[in-house]
Amino acid sequence: MNALIEVPEIPPIQAEQRARAIYDLGHSTIYSSRSDARFSYCTYVPEHIGQAGARPMQLVVVVHGTGRAFVNYREAFSGFAKWNDCIVLCPLFPAGVRGDGNRDGFKHLIEADIRYDQILLDMVAEVGEKFDCDFSRFALFGYSGGGQFVNRFAMLHPERLWAASIGAPGSVTLIDPEQGWWVGTKDFETRFGKPMDLAALRRLPVHMVAGKADIETWEITHREDGKFYMPGANDAGRTRPERLETLRRSFEAAGVKVAFDLLDNVPHNGLACVGHVQDFFAKALHDLRATPSPA
Repeated sequence: MNALIEVPEIPPIQAEQRARAIYDLGHSTIYSSRSDARFSYCTYVPEHIGQAGARPMQLVVVVHGTGRAFVNYREAFSGFAKWNDCIVLCPLFPAGVRGDGNRDGFKHLIEADIRYDQILLDMVAEVGEKFDCDFSRFALFGYSGGGQFVNRFAMLHPERLWAASIGAPGSVTLIDPEQGWWVGTKDFETRFGKPMDLAALRRLPVHMVAGKADIETWEITHREDGKFYMPGANDAGRTRPERLETLRRSFEAAGVKVAFDLLDNVPHNGLACVGHVQDFFAKALHDLRATPSPA
């Protein structure tokens, strides 16, 4: 008869450390947001966080598109995060969260009583507290539907960002006080409860990226019976590159400097653009760390 093998009990503090190493460091598990469990996120956290001599971590947030491939973007940014001392946060904004099948609510920041900008800011605060980091400012990238989110979030909260990269949005919001939201910014303050801070937006490093071969229009042409149709909905251009170029001109006319990448032989593929986004973030991160902190 075989004797039972006694497994030594792991002290609680060691068990907690082991769980943290498995579920929080490196490629995390998926967590519900503490502020609203309908939404969730995953992270990549370099395993050397908190070690002696390590630089303070910065935060990079990557927002998925309509396909919700948020974990894929976490994987694509993990190497950048490891070698640049950053944490990556990738939120998940599910389709049809109100039971109506709507795939697009997050792109416009507001869906009925849901404020997606605040949901994201709550996630940022949660991750900052979990890892004892100051994420009062962070970098933000989104592609396709996520590009729409970043376009509008950067207008609303430029003071919270140290860099923003807008990737191939299907629709764009221009800095145009003569046109109503979402095409322009005429009723911006009424809608969001705060005015646009153009001075802060002008200080923000902004990047825009799309592929030259991203020319399909079936998903982005607004028709008069569509839920987001309004006058001017298609005026920014026919294709995503055309609309992004119109957005660039709008930003630059308002005094916002834009780094613009239009990539040869690239169709609608966010992962094909990630390298250019990371190059832009690396430069912005270098400049951020070279700037003395306020006393």
